Amino acid sequence: QVHLVESGGGLVQAGGSLRLSCDVSGGFRSINHMGWYRQAPGNERELVAVTTSGGSTNYADSVKGRFTISRDNAKNTVYLQMNSLKPEVTAVYYCNAEISDYGGWQVEHWGQGTQVTVSS
Repeated sequence: QVHLVESGGGLVQAGGSLRLSCDVSGGFRSINHMGWYRQAPGNERELVAVTTSGGSTNYADSVKGRFTISRDNAKNTVYLQMNSLKPEVTAVYYCNAEISDYGGWQVEHWGQGTQVTVSS
C-alpha cells in the first residue's frame, strides 16, 4: 500500500513564503512523475506544478517564477517552494504521484491535502 503525506501548509501573510513537502512511502517499484495540485472552494482541482523522474518540470502559468517544484529521489519526497504568495493562491494543496507497482502497473496516488491560506 502506498501513502502520500503532505506537510508544510499553514497561514501566511501576502508576500510571504511556504514550503510544502510530500513523503511517499509503502511498497512500490518506482515513482514516475510527482506533482502538486490545488483546489479552492467552488473551483475544480488544478495542476500547480509537476516534475518527472528525469527532473523535467512544468508549471501553471499563474505560478511561474514564484513557485519551484523539486524532488529528492533518495527520500521519495517532492517539495513545492512557494514565494511571493498572494491571497488568490489560498487553497487545499494536494500531492500527486504516479507509482509503478511490483506488478508493472502505473497507478496515480493522492495525498490527503494540506491547507494553504494567504491573508491580505
